[in-house]
Amino acid sequence: MKIVPKLAIAAASLTLGFAVVDAKSVSAAIINYAFTVDSPVTKGNGFFSFDDSTLSNDYTPEATIKSLSFQFDGDSTIYTEQDDTNYPDFPVAFQTTSLTWQTSFALDYLFNDKSNPASSISYEIIGKDFTIFSRTSPDAEPISGKVSYRQVPEPTPLVGALFACSLGLMMKRKVTLMKKVRF
Repeated sequence: MKIVPKLAIAAASLTLGFAVVDAKSVSAAIINYAFTVDSPVTKGNGFFSFDDSTLSNDYTPEATIKSLSFQFDGDSTIYTEQDDTNYPDFPVAFQTTSLTWQTSFALDYLFNDKSNPASSISYEIIGKDFTIFSRTSPDAEPISGKVSYRQVPEPTPLVGALFACSLGLMMKRKVTLMKKVRF
């Protein structure tokens, strides 16, 4: 009859695990992406997130960004989703498919230079393309660059795995101690 206490401990740990992890609905998730901008003139890093339950049913599914933060290297100015020139309808995340049929998301984001408001410079990110252009001088040559994306993993599974591993280690130590006491 030693199985009953073990089952009680397992049930209690599972209950505690679900309470600690804060499980969310399977039908909706917040998707997080980090992105890097690289052009001959400037570089920068950013982060955006969106709720995948808000994806449109279009040929190219898109969703409005919930949170965005971007900063050029060496500049203290932080650009957010509210800096998009068409906010609140933009910026958006849209689904892309690579040549290897892998699906990911990219960004559509247009914002003006905040660090020098007198300038007429704008920045545009559409998918993997980054462009710097002048709003007032049509003769100015636009500068092109590249954008790369990587999905940021959700922290909830990591917390659950750490909890399960630590619980397993505690149980293993307890069993080892009990065996030592018996002999």
